[in-house]
Amino acid sequence: MAPEVCLLRLVAQHVAGPPLADPVTAARHLLAAQGQDAAGVVRSLAVRSRARSGQEVLDAYDAGTLVRSWPMRGSLHTVAAEDLGWLQALASGRPRAAAARRRGQLGLEENDVTTAERVSERVAVDGIVRADLLAAFRSAGLPTDAGRGYHLIVELAQRGRLCLGPLLSGEQAFILADAWIGSPRRLEGEEALAELVQRYLLGHGPATVADLARWAGLPLGSVRSGLAAVRDRLELLEVDGTEYWLDPSVPDRLATHRADACRVHLLPGFDEMILGYADRTATVPPEHSERIVPGGNGVFRPTVLVDGIVVGTWRRTRTGVEVEPFGTWRPEVQDEVRRAVDALP
Repeated sequence: MAPEVCLLRLVAQHVAGPPLADPVTAARHLLAAQGQDAAGVVRSLAVRSRARSGQEVLDAYDAGTLVRSWPMRGSLHTVAAEDLGWLQALASGRPRAAAARRRGQLGLEENDVTTAERVSERVAVDGIVRADLLAAFRSAGLPTDAGRGYHLIVELAQRGRLCLGPLLSGEQAFILADAWIGSPRRLEGEEALAELVQRYLLGHGPATVADLARWAGLPLGSVRSGLAAVRDRLELLEVDGTEYWLDPSVPDRLATHRADACRVHLLPGFDEMILGYADRTATVPPEHSERIVPGGNGVFRPTVLVDGIVVGTWRRTRTGVEVEPFGTWRPEVQDEVRRAVDALP
């Protein structure tokens, strides 16, 4: 794969080049940012924003302009609040079908979901943290052990009843989605599919149809149908016989901001530069993939990028930031790493 792909993606995602106005704009641009690591997604949105402020992300949660939920693939994501409803309706079908099969294995029935919904309507009006919500379920006679409580929470979220919104005592709280999200967008069917395809490719491209299908958890046929509706707004890039789609303005932006794209960037674990694609080899050399996800355990470590390629990992410690290079870095890279550490949100 041509090395230009990773640099184009850095610019498309606004990791390099001009930052976006604020975290909500960054979330809208990406459409959804992987969010099971609550602190990591705060940093992901902050590094793409002008102020590079994690507090600005938290303020957006409190203001109801950003929310976290399970809109697709059964995975937590942060989205602009107005996008949650239509995106969830479009892309949560497969995980909900799998959850319905799992529900019987957990010894739960539809009546249990109904009871959990009624409890939530009573206790989550002003927000409630997870432990207290599970306690309320138990008080209503619902079992929450062995993953049952988590299952009920996710099911209610995917039905559009709950989302993760404001912070209470430093923890993001569950709140009633309909009341919390003031002006949801109303998109359905082909219009919603076209919106998803266009915004993913503008925010992540160069990307393939396979990348998008994996990211959204949608069938390839559906993705191709959505692409047909918006392809005139996109640019086609062919690399080694593979078709990539992207924002037509991105190549010129890379030409202007190539130096910034090639410099050192520190990204959190689960960042869209890694998680946003089915084929990650443009950014992650295959020989280093094990070092980013040790043992294939699904936990992605924060990464160090040079020239758009992952060349190491990093982590916060009690005394600062510890960096683990893959091989030997040039002296100028070491200096840039120190600058990037100082600039972390």
